Amino acid sequence: MNYELYLFYLFSSFALISAIMVISLANAVHSILFLITVFCNIIGILILLGAEFLAFLLLIVYVGAIAVLFLFVIMMLNIKAKSNKSSTWPLLVLTLLLSSIFIWQFLMSISINFEYGNDISKLTHSWINWVNKSSTLTNTEIIGNVLYTNYSFVFLISSFVLLISMIGTIVLTMHQKANKKGQAIAVQLLRNPSGVVKFVYLKN
Repeated sequence: MNYELYLFYLFSSFALISAIMVISLANAVHSILFLITVFCNIIGILILLGAEFLAFLLLIVYVGAIAVLFLFVIMMLNIKAKSNKSSTWPLLVLTLLLSSIFIWQFLMSISINFEYGNDISKLTHSWINWVNKSSTLTNTEIIGNVLYTNYSFVFLISSFVLLISMIGTIVLTMHQKANKKGQAIAVQLLRNPSGVVKFVYLKN
């Protein structure tokens, strides 16, 4: 029994249902939660395919950072669904077209046989020495060796681009006016203590 094939269909079906819920729900917070569910199912598919580096990268970057950031921003802005009275026929036609294309692609992918074969006699069995296997490089180590050797210059340039964008964002958000009134601590400390407190007598 091929458990990986059943897990693939399980993760794919949950990802498909969650993706439909993302675009169909009116509440933005619920859409983000289902988007996180889509990412988690895609992570399971990537782990089944043996791409654990891409799986954990998707988990850390998209689920742990971007999706959670979207969730907090939407919760803080308190975005509410508004009724749209415009014509929905163009959107309906576009939805039907894209849905038909997606369903056709989904049916074509289901018709593909992912199994190696049903004949057990054709399968070759061999012993694996796990001591030698443990000394080989993993996918993460191979990607790290390629990234930090052959593409080290591109990696450094991309990091500088991200640094410049971060500095630019900080500069654009700091809007300080020239005539802004501030607190002068030195002037306050040099004041005359005798004129600080005044007694005012009110007439009855």
